[in-house]
Amino acid sequence: MGLVLQGQKGKRAGLTLGRSWVHAVCHPADLPQTAAEAVFNVNNGEVLVHLLYGRVTTAIAATATKNLKVTLNPTEGTSGDVASNLDIEADQVGTIYVVEGDGTALVGVTAGTTWGAAGLPHPFIVNAGTIDVETSASHAGRIKWHCFYEPLVEGATVTRNATIE
Repeated sequence: MGLVLQGQKGKRAGLTLGRSWVHAVCHPADLPQTAAEAVFNVNNGEVLVHLLYGRVTTAIAATATKNLKVTLNPTEGTSGDVASNLDIEADQVGTIYVVEGDGTALVGVTAGTTWGAAGLPHPFIVNAGTIDVETSASHAGRIKWHCFYEPLVEGATVTRNATIE
């Protein structure tokens, strides 16, 4: 059963909120080369992200320190890091990167490990705009990103960046 919001003077607000999550997937993408790149578009309003993670699908090159972070880039307002730098040098296929949602470092879980991140991710609100990943150096490697979210306004969605194939 959903939650029905009431507007002013007891009028129904016209928005029923359920607790179902939607899953958006970005195809495995080459790492951006010393730059930021949008992996997801947030369309038509705010969403609540419950889980955002990436899985290495092509090993990360072992050449130098490579920091990876996740940034929210709203259509209106100022960008901000939702997960700060994690050194991903030489990470192997199957390594998982979890965004905790509190602005601290991205959490890396090595491939083949049977445990996950120590703390559960914190849900966070994302305004319309993009969810970007950014690297500190140019290097080879690919990551497939997953976003589990629920819309906070009617019609809000998260879609993969269509330029990533």
